[in-house]
Amino acid sequence: MSVTSAAIRPFRVEVPETELEQLRARITATRWPDKETVTDQSQGTTLATAQELAQYWATEHDWRKCEARLNALPQFITEIDGLDIHFIHVRSKHENALPLIVTHGWPGSILEQLKIVAPLTDPTAHGGTALDAFHLVIPSIPGYGFSGKPTTTGWGPERIGRAWVELMKRLGYSQFVAQGGDWGAIITDLMALDAPPELIGIHTNMPAAVPPELDQSLQLGGPVPDGLPDDERRACEQLSFFYKHIAYAQIMASRPQTLTGLADSPIGLAAFMLDHDVASLALISRVFAGTQEGLTRDDILDNVTLYWLTDTAVSSSRLYAENKLPFLSVKGVSIPVAVSVFPDELYQAPQSWAQQAYPKLIHYNRLDQGGHFAAWEQPELFVAEVRAGFRSLR
Repeated sequence: MSVTSAAIRPFRVEVPETELEQLRARITATRWPDKETVTDQSQGTTLATAQELAQYWATEHDWRKCEARLNALPQFITEIDGLDIHFIHVRSKHENALPLIVTHGWPGSILEQLKIVAPLTDPTAHGGTALDAFHLVIPSIPGYGFSGKPTTTGWGPERIGRAWVELMKRLGYSQFVAQGGDWGAIITDLMALDAPPELIGIHTNMPAAVPPELDQSLQLGGPVPDGLPDDERRACEQLSFFYKHIAYAQIMASRPQTLTGLADSPIGLAAFMLDHDVASLALISRVFAGTQEGLTRDDILDNVTLYWLTDTAVSSSRLYAENKLPFLSVKGVSIPVAVSVFPDELYQAPQSWAQQAYPKLIHYNRLDQGGHFAAWEQPELFVAEVRAGFRSLR
């Protein structure tokens, strides 16, 4: 890893008011498509959800509140391997806190993790003990948020994982743990696959635990094998469904630059980002229909607004093109691993698969609530899992 500058520079978010005014004008000027021809969400983000979102975004959403939450935390920029990396770094007041780097995914951002910062770094004020404390590092993936945008190919998840190890070492951490979901899970798995001596364990809420031959068969539309235990059969059915509804990832992996429209239309961007997976779209649609759930309208629109203001719709998509590995099949990780399985994740990894994928499995738990964006949607459950998952490594 070549390092041109080891300097760590303070960072603040300061969006000019003119950019917010332009955003609201573009939302108001949206040209709407026809209503979907079905009565469910099988054709994607519905017209009603998009219009409810637009109404709230243009008239009630307040980006400045999100900006203030970010600026209340210590944020920094440092150059690693020729690219600026943005990150939040909150040190615990507890002397023996365990250093932890947490990585977001797509269509997420560092905003997914804001609810877990206080309970992880200050556990005694949030139902834990000093033995549960973490020093927390939350970076923005290259091409996402306030990190730099790669101008050449080569910034895949393996390289990002190596950059994260460099970041933690640069911050003075000689031993640390890592956590991730979505792309963060893949990046974290690949960090563990490299097995740098500084990384003593990982936690994942999207485990790469699918047996490779089975994963390949299901991707190609193969049948669910006969005679599987109930939890493995159910996981296969979930995977089969997911692989039939992954068009968004396929276009980002093959033609990310074609998504120019996402950089030009805020509502186009929002509609695309909302339709990540069936369960998440259903939850978000209920929120914009007026229900109270784990996410709020502001949660969702803070995140979409971050993508809009940083113009990262296309640059974030390129990570799919850079990735050369399957999302969910076994990678060969040999260091200690903790696994949390949330019920509305893309698939619920059976314990038998997790044990085969991660021979040093130190924690496995199935939760009763929560989905793909677990830290964002169910922060209390997520924090409890992170504390329990790493407890044996302290």
